[in-house]
Amino acid sequence: MEDIEKAGFLFFWEQADPTTGQVKDRALAAGNDSRTISSVAATGFGLTALCIGDQRGYQPTANIAARVQATLSFLLNQMQPGGMNGFFYHFVDMTTGARAFNSEVSSIDTAILLCGALMCRQHFSQDPQIPGLATQIYNKVNFAWMLNGGTTLSMGWTPEKGFITARWDTYNELMMVYLLGMASPTFPIPASSWGAWTRPSFTYQGFTYISSGAPLFTHQYSHAWFDFRNKKDAFANYFQNSINATMAHRLFCISLAGQFSDYSSDLWGITASDSAEGYVAWGGPPAMGPIDGSVVPCATAGSLPFDFSDTIHVLRWIRGHYAQAWQRYGYVDAFNLLSAWYDPDVIGIDLGISTLMAENQRTQFVWNTFMKDPAAQNGMTLAGFRPG
Repeated sequence: MEDIEKAGFLFFWEQADPTTGQVKDRALAAGNDSRTISSVAATGFGLTALCIGDQRGYQPTANIAARVQATLSFLLNQMQPGGMNGFFYHFVDMTTGARAFNSEVSSIDTAILLCGALMCRQHFSQDPQIPGLATQIYNKVNFAWMLNGGTTLSMGWTPEKGFITARWDTYNELMMVYLLGMASPTFPIPASSWGAWTRPSFTYQGFTYISSGAPLFTHQYSHAWFDFRNKKDAFANYFQNSINATMAHRLFCISLAGQFSDYSSDLWGITASDSAEGYVAWGGPPAMGPIDGSVVPCATAGSLPFDFSDTIHVLRWIRGHYAQAWQRYGYVDAFNLLSAWYDPDVIGIDLGISTLMAENQRTQFVWNTFMKDPAAQNGMTLAGFRPG
């Protein structure tokens, strides 16, 4: 886990623009990458990784604080605004902050960014600049606007077509955007929004859990910052829910061994990732996407706190047996032993979830720091969480 965190931090340190702090969406796993597209979500994970790097002494505090200040200042003052309501475009040029790929103003990716900013607000609480910058960024986000007249949040907006019709209306990685939205001191959404999205139940080999049948990361992302351990709302204990989802996913992958001979209790785990055919959203149960025997290391790394013994075994197995799967920034995004394919890239959000969950498993540092923030506490209170 120290190796995972050190390598992940190195990505967020080297593959960000040192002036703007914006983090690349993806980069070559061996380094020396020349691409210039940043994702706002990778930057959010990166802000949190900078806090971890400071806590672990990977760089001097002064250097890390300066990078955080530069990142937040650019986001607040220079990043191209998305719709003038505080939300950010999903993809931007890392140097100029200009919208890239005609991407959407993204509600969930902005939420990931806000989690990173609020993490910095707490970790660097004594810094003369950082807390104020983070507060201004959070307070500018008009969550009520993103409801677009409905009870659930839109997935985003574009200047060409307006609001995206798809909504965050079924359980997945959405919890963070609702908790932050309800807690907003400036443009809150009603507390009733928490009950407005559905929670479908699914059972696989004896494990029952809330799931929308989406990739495993949907059970991980909100948990990277919000501490759902020993808590429940009116509907579920979401930490136990992610444990069940992870264990079901392990059994699902092992059940495919007849089709894909590389899958076993030593080697399993798939979630949205690169493949030899391009980026795919795959997973299960039930089976989703063109599963081909690929292994995605961030699937197990992102679930370290949920099923430690099984996930760390896979991660150690990969390190011990497949040298090409580990590069400068840690595990490549995906690989397939059956076709001898190893991804040349790493992806920022996948390194991010791996780094944060490794730290949470070791010391709970991200949870303990983030949960001190009033936004985190107020969101959980408004959602009705109580011990249990």
